[in-house]
Amino acid sequence: MSRIGKKPVEIPEGVEVKIDGSRVRIQGPKGSLEASFSPEMKISQQDGKIVVERPSDRGDHRSLHGLTRSLIANMVEGVTRGFQRELEINGVGYRAQLKGKNLELALGFSHPVIVEPEPDTEFEVPSQNQVIVKGIDKQVVGQLAARIRDIRPPEPYKGKGVKYVEEHIRRKVGKRA
Repeated sequence: MSRIGKKPVEIPEGVEVKIDGSRVRIQGPKGSLEASFSPEMKISQQDGKIVVERPSDRGDHRSLHGLTRSLIANMVEGVTRGFQRELEINGVGYRAQLKGKNLELALGFSHPVIVEPEPDTEFEVPSQNQVIVKGIDKQVVGQLAARIRDIRPPEPYKGKGVKYVEEHIRRKVGKRA
């Protein structure tokens, strides 16, 4: 049995869950999320918890079991606390600033790069070389942060570029070695 799929998802105070077959809608203080899951998984709400059950022990059912439970748990966490990804910008003249809701990046190109936020996401720029992507949907926040990183990924020789704060860049020595 899936250890992740077996665990029920706790529903905190102020969160409203509506289950309609394989469609789950969750509303909380930060907003609302809606997702559709495999109709083979049985999703139910029992005394303040969301329980996911699978029909059989087949391999595809076992993998869907844990996935469905994880996605629902991420939805509950997103509408209560939200998610964020922190990016760090390294390089001389590389910087970020907010222009309204959009993020304007100067990353060594001949023009500034403007990134528009997805729905239910926002940017925060505490300093010129730090960007925080915030939102309620974990997948959208991660995808938006990855899109920003892909504009100028970190290079291994000088370490210039956009990287995640927790990411470690393996440095290469270069020609002199």
